[in-house]
Amino acid sequence: MAAGGCLLLLLLPSLVAASHSPPGCKIRITSKGLDLVKQEGLRFVEQELQNITVSDLHGSEGQFQYNISQVKVTDLQLAFSDLNFQPQQHLVFNINNASISLRFRRQLLYWFFYDIGSINASADGVHIYTVLRLAKDEAGRLKISNMTCNASIARMHAGFSGTLRKVYEFLSTFIITGMRFLLSQQICPSLEHASLVLLNSLLDTVPVRNYVDEHIGIDYSLLRDPSITTDTLELDFKGMFFPRVKEDQELENHAVEPVIKETERMVYVAFSEYFFDSAMHSYFQAGVLTIELQGEKVPKDLEVLLRATFFGTIFMLSPSVDAPLRLLLQVSAPPRCTIKPSGTSVSVSAFLNISLVPPDRPPVQLSSMAMETKLSAKVFLQGKALRVQLDLRRYGWGPMGAWGEPPPHPTHNCFLLSRFRIYSKQSALESLALFSLQAPLKTLLQLTIMPIINERTKKGVQIPLPEGMDFTREVVTNHAGFLTVGADLHFSKGLREVIEKYRPAPTAAAYSSSQPAEPSLDPSSL
Repeated sequence: MAAGGCLLLLLLPSLVAASHSPPGCKIRITSKGLDLVKQEGLRFVEQELQNITVSDLHGSEGQFQYNISQVKVTDLQLAFSDLNFQPQQHLVFNINNASISLRFRRQLLYWFFYDIGSINASADGVHIYTVLRLAKDEAGRLKISNMTCNASIARMHAGFSGTLRKVYEFLSTFIITGMRFLLSQQICPSLEHASLVLLNSLLDTVPVRNYVDEHIGIDYSLLRDPSITTDTLELDFKGMFFPRVKEDQELENHAVEPVIKETERMVYVAFSEYFFDSAMHSYFQAGVLTIELQGEKVPKDLEVLLRATFFGTIFMLSPSVDAPLRLLLQVSAPPRCTIKPSGTSVSVSAFLNISLVPPDRPPVQLSSMAMETKLSAKVFLQGKALRVQLDLRRYGWGPMGAWGEPPPHPTHNCFLLSRFRIYSKQSALESLALFSLQAPLKTLLQLTIMPIINERTKKGVQIPLPEGMDFTREVVTNHAGFLTVGADLHFSKGLREVIEKYRPAPTAAAYSSSQPAEPSLDPSSL
């Protein structure tokens, strides 16, 4: 028994760590962001309630037979509404003192008198209280997992016209009571369908696990259920890239967990060093961090310098003296990202092999050198895509700009210092001989290699937001071990537009059954 207790104590730290894996990406939505969602959500609720289908009401009272059909919502007034966070996993949507205007068709048979016409009615004091539970589904996607709803109508009025108007007014209490009951019974089912089906289809547009390019993909699956306080909603995403050649590969996360404290903007997105490290590790595993320059692709000035540096070796290779040069740059280990309050940098180790390539003969290696460099990294948003641009020049952007000048874009940030050095893999003496190549090779990297790398990463990676929702007024802020993007939101597309885009096309049978049946004008049918 004691041994079992000791074993449990030993395993407890690992079990706790496994149950709380640090996220590579974290999103916080503030109450200001929720207010924007409420405005768009209210329009969506109005559209859904306007499509309420109320069953026909028919029956008899003494010698009277009646039929109420073709009920249609003509107007809604939802002036008093609120959307709030409710700890730990809920959103509360509350509508008070709303009004719903209706128009429906009436048919009445009294002895031999038959009357048809329309009735305008108004439901006042409508109260709707809904609670949405948010959770992570099996695929790691955010979903509305459950909904509770209560709806009530305080009073209802109707206006009548036609030859038997007095009769209708006599029966109005009975008819209006029935219509009030039927209408209140349809509000919650309509909102339940809107939430669990339509809004969940909108959440399906959030990228979870998809490909970034032909080499790597990104896993944005949720690690756990959302955490909701009275002011914020936070989502912890895995935020891990993977090589497409090894999609099941997992890179363990030892980075600092992002902590978001700000609440001034509508949304904050945080990325840890792990997020960027996994991207570079995936590119390394995919085998694409290799660049070759040969012949005319080698800059002329550099070629002259290299031939002068290795003149003795080349001279001994006659008749291969005039053979074209080949430069092969190959990253030797996965690059590592470092994020500090001063900026972001990427450390890279690589091999540079310089060879002559005589026609119809094996290449002749002139030198094999190791390179170590620390690249400046500018992180910024373009639309919903997070982009990183690497640079080898010695400059920095912070609150005061580059060397006191303003940065080219308010969402950029950059590490204050870049570093570059080369050395021989063979001997210290050869490293001294290579010292004269350091500046030209650095220029080669900056002018030739860096544009190739930045072109490959130009597309960026999409931040996990639903379709139709975009960022505005973005600001990138660095912290120790992670960076945050604070932004406001706007809807470039309405909820209805996105939902209709992904709604499955109804079948002919389903379409015909969803249409209200035309009432019969034959009195015998009553």
